[in-house]
Amino acid sequence: MSDQQKKNAGEAAAAQIQNHTTIGLGSGSTVTYFLDALGRRILEERLDIRGVSSSEKTTRLAAERGIPLVTFSETASLDTAVDGADEISPSLALIKGGGASLLREKIVIEAARRVLIIADEAKAVSVLGSFPLPVEVVMFGWQQTKAKLEAEGLEPVLRQGENGPLVTDNDNYILDCRTGDVSDPAALHRRLKQLTGVVETGIFPDQADEAILGTPEGTSILQRKG
Repeated sequence: MSDQQKKNAGEAAAAQIQNHTTIGLGSGSTVTYFLDALGRRILEERLDIRGVSSSEKTTRLAAERGIPLVTFSETASLDTAVDGADEISPSLALIKGGGASLLREKIVIEAARRVLIIADEAKAVSVLGSFPLPVEVVMFGWQQTKAKLEAEGLEPVLRQGENGPLVTDNDNYILDCRTGDVSDPAALHRRLKQLTGVVETGIFPDQADEAILGTPEGTSILQRKG
């Protein structure tokens, strides 16, 4: 059921993309459905759409679907960024990074004039914090960074890949942190970013403009208030 919901969200987002635009392409399973639908539109409607990828995996998927890619050396800003999320609060604060691409995703999202989040409806929560918060950290001295996160009251665990610790596209590690309820996402993000060794957090406190949630019947929309 969740796969159909993700597909509903991805296709609805692709239908919103305008011709002659440059799009930030996020990462994750729901984004794959978006790429499927966008690739079909580009082919069938002969659209002039370019994408900036947020991960090596998305780069491969976009190329396979005929979506032209550019880099930030070729474009200064993006019209829209489309990405998934692991948790979405009522105010559209997000936890992201389950796919380990949070740093590049944040760079792409912050370059966009409009940020559209896509997910199945189960990702909408009353308060962030059930999903472990990914924190990208420098490999060197990661144990020291882990200790600093523990001193902040978090419970960090080094994420594992197929052959040992998972290494991000940026040659960093991920510490997945149990946080408990996150009542002030922006404050937690700021606090963690001050720790030496922390590269980026998976908290996106105020970047999203709209979320399309896939439902069994279709989609529902969450809009940023104010």
